Amino acid sequence: MFIYGIDKLTVDKVMAIANGSLKASLSDYAISKIQDCRKKVDVMAASSKAIYGINTGFGPLCDVKISPEQTSTLQRNLLITHAVGVGKPIDRELSKIMMICKVHALSRGFSGIRLDVIERIIYFIENDLLPVVPEQGSVGASGDLAPLSHLFLPLIGEGEFWVGNDLVPAKDVLEKYNLKPIELLAKEGLALINGTQFILAHAITGLQKMAYLLDLADVAGAMSLEGYQGSESPFKELLHSIRPFKGNIEVAERMRMLFKNSKNIKSHENCARVQDPYSMRCIPQVHGASRNAYYHLSELAEIEMNSVTDNPIVLSETEAISGGNFHGQPLAMALDYCSIAASELGNIADRRCYLLIEGKFGLPRLLTASGGLNSGFMIPQYTTAALVTENKSLCFPPSADSIPTSLGQEDHVSMGSISGRKFNQILGNIEKILAIELMYAAQAMEFRRPNTFSQIIESNFKMIRSKVAKLEEDRILKDDIYALIEMVKNQAFIVK
Repeated sequence: MFIYGIDKLTVDKVMAIANGSLKASLSDYAISKIQDCRKKVDVMAASSKAIYGINTGFGPLCDVKISPEQTSTLQRNLLITHAVGVGKPIDRELSKIMMICKVHALSRGFSGIRLDVIERIIYFIENDLLPVVPEQGSVGASGDLAPLSHLFLPLIGEGEFWVGNDLVPAKDVLEKYNLKPIELLAKEGLALINGTQFILAHAITGLQKMAYLLDLADVAGAMSLEGYQGSESPFKELLHSIRPFKGNIEVAERMRMLFKNSKNIKSHENCARVQDPYSMRCIPQVHGASRNAYYHLSELAEIEMNSVTDNPIVLSETEAISGGNFHGQPLAMALDYCSIAASELGNIADRRCYLLIEGKFGLPRLLTASGGLNSGFMIPQYTTAALVTENKSLCFPPSADSIPTSLGQEDHVSMGSISGRKFNQILGNIEKILAIELMYAAQAMEFRRPNTFSQIIESNFKMIRSKVAKLEEDRILKDDIYALIEMVKNQAFIVK
């Protein structure tokens, strides 16, 4: 059981709560913190002192005092006016992750929101009542205003829910579940829509994908090297101990594991080849650098998951600090870094595909024994080249840009929502590139038989052959490629 506001969230725990394998709830202690903070807000809302977001307007209207009678209207208007997102809806899983992260942040007891509101969001999570959220419109400060507004419109009976593949008005769904729209009170609308949960949800899903793709890239690289009959000497432990980057050491160790008991490796130990091209022998340095970026984003995302990112932060009955915890820059910059790191996994994989079709070291050109009449594996490398360049174009860092908003009050923004979306686009392309490399590597390995490979490589080879037959003569490869992409997406390959 996970306790919102008390226990520590991780990527794995968020995903487990989202898929229902980990139950999450509020404890009595968490409830007392929420209620105590709400009492502080009630005192401030009745005060004659202007306190931003509690008894004033928002953004450039922070100098406009709001009467207690107008408070509810103000909070409702806040959600309605900020729900201006455009574009395709985000995946439903992302909406659920956003709600999980938001509940955890609100339950820390610094946001001043009522227990009833938090419990309603938890009800949405537990019953898969997932709001429709457009993908575009957030500048990443004051947090993810537009997407969070769409996410929480259903609380007040506005917006839409997913019902199957249909978008259904929230009021109809609430009526079906015998739920009444909530009337928001002082500070509550602001607490809901201030925060980085859109950026964070994209970081979480990206990290979950990237963890597997990092391991799969090692497997694909090892299989390509086996097909190429490259050297295992660049992966020696001593070599990497004298340049001990964490990711490099880990990848070198994994490569040694992937070559364990390989008779193919042993068969050419004394060949005349002096060294392999970089995309083969520098796998630890390149894949390892990508791992280092992954670890950095993982560390920052975990901090953000367990942080309070709305505004103002309620500290006492008389003090609510209007700070900048909503600013997405800490995640935005790391997401851009990780996007480059993910892109490089595809860049080097494409180079390995190219090496395998060059027709060197015992491999036939284009990996076909009957070239000329047959084009073999010439053309799939065009696809990897196209995907690699698309990823490179996606590597421009949105966090390097800022356009002032809110009449200059919000004069520096993170654009982290774009960073998060592009990170996941790049990872989607990496899934396709690695699927094609696995197809190439399996074909190259056919020309090294009867040599055998490590148990893990043999197992993955069999999995590939269960979907994709050896290419003897030209055939339509689209179905083969799609079958392997699906296996990658489902994380079917053995990586450890």
